[in-house]
Amino acid sequence: MAKANDRKFTKTEKSWILYDWANSVYATNMLAAIFPLYFASVCQANGADNLVLWSYGTSAATFLVAILAPILGALGDHKGHKKKLFAGFLFLGVAFTLFNAFTGDYRLLLVGYVVSHIGFSGSCLFYDAFLTDVTTLERMDRVSSWGYAMGYIGGSTIPFLISIVILVMMGMDNPLAFRLVIVLTSVWWLVFSIPALKNVKQLHYIEPRKNLVRSTFSNLWRTAKDIFSHKGIFLFLVAYFFYIDGVNTVISISTSYGSKLGLDTVSMILALLVTQIVAVPFSILFGRLAGKLGSVNILCGAIAVYFCICVVGFFMGFNIEQHPGDASALSLSLTLFWCMAFLVGTVQGGIQAISRSYFGKLVPAERSNEYFGFFDIFGKFAAVIGPLLVAFFTQLTGRDSIGVISLALLFLVGFFILFTGRKKLFSEQVARPESGE
Repeated sequence: MAKANDRKFTKTEKSWILYDWANSVYATNMLAAIFPLYFASVCQANGADNLVLWSYGTSAATFLVAILAPILGALGDHKGHKKKLFAGFLFLGVAFTLFNAFTGDYRLLLVGYVVSHIGFSGSCLFYDAFLTDVTTLERMDRVSSWGYAMGYIGGSTIPFLISIVILVMMGMDNPLAFRLVIVLTSVWWLVFSIPALKNVKQLHYIEPRKNLVRSTFSNLWRTAKDIFSHKGIFLFLVAYFFYIDGVNTVISISTSYGSKLGLDTVSMILALLVTQIVAVPFSILFGRLAGKLGSVNILCGAIAVYFCICVVGFFMGFNIEQHPGDASALSLSLTLFWCMAFLVGTVQGGIQAISRSYFGKLVPAERSNEYFGFFDIFGKFAAVIGPLLVAFFTQLTGRDSIGVISLALLFLVGFFILFTGRKKLFSEQVARPESGE
């Protein structure tokens, strides 16, 4: 008889995984690559500062979702609410993404972006929490990893390449081309969300009391106290805060760092595309290895790889700083950038997938939304220390390479907490009823 972890995915598991395929197109096209270019061009044509507006808009959306996440999570844990909230945020995100295809006013584009960002982030909160409903404990790592792997293909590669073809064929300065890409993003997101809407169901829940508001805040307060009283969960969240901050910072500064060093833009874009492609098989591999070696051990290994990435990034910049204007130094640094991109691809999806699934193992299934609400807070606010470290040490030393190597501190702290607290983490995995079809 095949082991439970080796059996084929159930219909429910496949439907849940497919939502990563569906929503990742928003992260790629709207948050990272294409919509920011369109928004910048519209702002510049109207004499507005796109960087300031974009930064304020992103901060507002992220902050609002982070603050509301525990409350929404506590509400979603009540019987019959998780699916409704998931669908509500999904439709909100899709609708306001599509809205941006029908306006050329930069102010309305900003409104559409902020509201769609809230919809996207809110749907992801409930999507993550559904992990405890769609599968069993022993299959959780595998299912979560396949979700990230399909996200890299479905959102970060296929529709992204289609979008690039549209822009190249119609012209990078053609507003209609950008609007078609926005329509593609909305349709892709909605269509591939249908299986999750149809087949994913809330199996674990809390029976609602007569006063839903009082029950929601009562459960929220209880969960906050439980997190602090269960040292394993608290240790994991603190470790997660540090190492995911490093992960997010590496992602956000890589192209800016390379550009400042004078690396070729086209080569950097191709290298980052390699990151997405490499991330697919390695995300799946992480799910398999976690079952054999243990989730905490795999996370420690991934953190160690990120430490090496910081070292490679340091030498990439240090080489150019020591030999400014030297063609051979620039060539070596570009090679190191490719190495760094490959290394990031090996761990980027896996570390996020296993973090999500391991947290799902630690928390009570019937209160998963509440706990994932706090998980979301730690993840959202874990984008503060890293950029500050880079900025501070770069200004202090005058060297970008020193700013990058300072990120190694975040990974060292995260690794130390996980490694020293692994016994406590193992002891606090809570047993829960089997789920899934």
